[in-house]
Amino acid sequence: MNKKIIIIGIGETANLAYEYFTYDSDWEVEAFAVDKDYIKQDTFRDLPVVPIEEMIINYSPQEYSVFVAFGSGELNYQRTNMYHRIKELGYKFASYVSSKAFVWRNVEIGENCFILEDNTLQPFTKIGNNVVMWSGNHVGHQSKICDNCFITSHVVISGFCEVGKNTFIGVNSSVADGVKIAKDNFITMGAVINKNTVENSIYKGNPAIVAPISAKKFCRVKE
Repeated sequence: MNKKIIIIGIGETANLAYEYFTYDSDWEVEAFAVDKDYIKQDTFRDLPVVPIEEMIINYSPQEYSVFVAFGSGELNYQRTNMYHRIKELGYKFASYVSSKAFVWRNVEIGENCFILEDNTLQPFTKIGNNVVMWSGNHVGHQSKICDNCFITSHVVISGFCEVGKNTFIGVNSSVADGVKIAKDNFITMGAVINKNTVENSIYKGNPAIVAPISAKKFCRVKE
């Protein structure tokens, strides 16, 4: 019997989460949930859409797990805030790891993660909670991706690296061996990070240089 899950959200990330959980996991999606003010339809993917404010009434945390299907809005803080909000209700979280990802036997993966096809996670890598890894990335041995990050596609993170909380890394970016990316970084497409970065910064270019505007200001993070 499949495990039961509620997906938080009804956007495109939620739509994709439904596909992956339904056809490539042992989770069974039972409903979608959003804040009451955002409900414009009674169903999504032929399943009920319920208010988060009332979710606990019919979907007990003892019987249902959840997945917060948000993207990288506000430097991942939209997803982070919802993750913590749902956690306070007492729910446990599901993670999706594609059957077509390469995950070595001792890799550690947290809760509410979304790891899509063709990701390579080498030995001793650690993936925190609430991390999104789109398709086709490489995470080298002994590297760590901290909570709430969003790694887009075809990103190469070399060995012994660390990616700080809430960081966004754009398509085709590369991180050199042993580099530490600080929290709240926004790494643009194609950037090459060859030295440690500074918190709340934007990096672009090859080699990457820091932009004059802060990452939180650029991503309109609501403090």
